[in-house]
Amino acid sequence: MSIELPEAKILAEQMNEELRNKRVKCCHLEDYERLQRIGMLDKDMESFGQLVHGKIESVTSRGNVIRVKLNNGMNLVLAPEYGGKLFYHTNKKTVPKKFHLKVDFNDDTVLTVGLASMGLIHALRDNDLNRSYVYRRDFNSDVASPIDEEFTFKHFSGLLADNNRMLKSVLVGKDAVVVGLSNSAFQDIVYRAKLHPKRKASELNKGESQALYDAIKLVLEERIRLKGKDQFCDLYGNQGGYTPTMGPNMKQQSCLICGTPVEKLSIGGGQVYFCPKCQV
Repeated sequence: MSIELPEAKILAEQMNEELRNKRVKCCHLEDYERLQRIGMLDKDMESFGQLVHGKIESVTSRGNVIRVKLNNGMNLVLAPEYGGKLFYHTNKKTVPKKFHLKVDFNDDTVLTVGLASMGLIHALRDNDLNRSYVYRRDFNSDVASPIDEEFTFKHFSGLLADNNRMLKSVLVGKDAVVVGLSNSAFQDIVYRAKLHPKRKASELNKGESQALYDAIKLVLEERIRLKGKDQFCDLYGNQGGYTPTMGPNMKQQSCLICGTPVEKLSIGGGQVYFCPKCQV
């Protein structure tokens, strides 16, 4: 389960509601050596100690990255991305035995963060934020966020017009024209837009570009409204209510629109499910 823009937004809003004005009592890291070796967690362990005694000013998100800003110039940057779990505990008995980061607050509440396959946990000072690749990618860039008011069809269609890449690389990855989408959302979006996943952006006519724009907005808005995907658990452990219309859940299934068996392609290092009849 990938934490994309909708789920990061849900978590950040819940964290902002619960954690704002709380003071960090202590931080504890577990089973972190592997994460350090592959660059998913700071090698400088003292940076987490600098969070202690800081008071949380705000929690925000952009793309699939969450920024916890403290009043002492420190930040906790979280990108749970693939299978990450963030939970808030008002009772210490509910704290799981396995986690990567545990943050205790002065009022005896606790935040736990666990990463599964890929993700990131960084403790950074304000002037070091750009040292984090994911922070630069999602927060400190000119790349559009699909839920911002500035993300209009006119703006989006302009990004597509001269882009001679396949749609997946246009919407997903380090060179994408938007932030916060991964392979999961991509499959759902191009299915709803009735576009073949190997289509090139520059080949889309105005109607197809509009369909793609509308599908992006629809999928993200629905995932936010329904509190995330059905494999996602929010800060309180509540499961999301959004079931994708296309993706791995449609393996060996038939298209919900036309009944054609769903097929699978390998594109850009991932598997993409699609309907060969509806998506052209």
